[in-house]
Amino acid sequence: MNAPAPEPAIRAMIAPVTPLQQNCTIVWCAKTLKAAIIDPGGEVPRLLDALKQQGLTLEKIWITHGHLDHAGGTAALKAATGAVIEGPQREDAFWIEQIEDSGKAYGIPDAKRFAPDRWLEDGDRVTLGETEFEVYHCPGHTPGHVIFFHRDAGLAQVGDVLFQGSIGRTDFPRGNHAQLIASITGKLWPLGDDVAFVPGHGPMSTFGQERQTNPFVADAVLA
Repeated sequence: MNAPAPEPAIRAMIAPVTPLQQNCTIVWCAKTLKAAIIDPGGEVPRLLDALKQQGLTLEKIWITHGHLDHAGGTAALKAATGAVIEGPQREDAFWIEQIEDSGKAYGIPDAKRFAPDRWLEDGDRVTLGETEFEVYHCPGHTPGHVIFFHRDAGLAQVGDVLFQGSIGRTDFPRGNHAQLIASITGKLWPLGDDVAFVPGHGPMSTFGQERQTNPFVADAVLA
């Protein structure tokens, strides 16, 4: 008789927010129901309602990078819940300072700047309930971009580093195309082809699929 499959340590749901349809993700420890919201770009009341519907307690707010559509709702979410803000890496501080001006330009007037409780660095770990995620600094799209990886679940939250069939823009201030390619091939690919990832926009994919088919970073393209 086969043993039953183990219960997953984490669960996740994607909640696209803002007119830019950024993939905000709610992840939680399946055992404790402690949750983190990754990249709350806006629509905070809807995110709070989603937490309530799932019976979750918000413990952390994790930020991949300081762009408006990923971080514009952070201050409001912190004010509503008192959750600890972790990330991004401190080189994105200048983007966080611009959030209010960016919000006015993009029709998201409620966006506010914030101060992280903890800046993150490559190799850090962040805890959630009784589980933890690994942190990798992946500059290129922005200088302080980080990604969050749960090794047991094989799940990565990569923000705007990588997309299904595309990669992050590097024409913003302090963007760097060569640095972005190095982040993808040197930080993401070693995590494994089977890793599923949630990009900042659009559908999920796996690193293996992108290594085969992505026109910007497929193995055959970079060979």
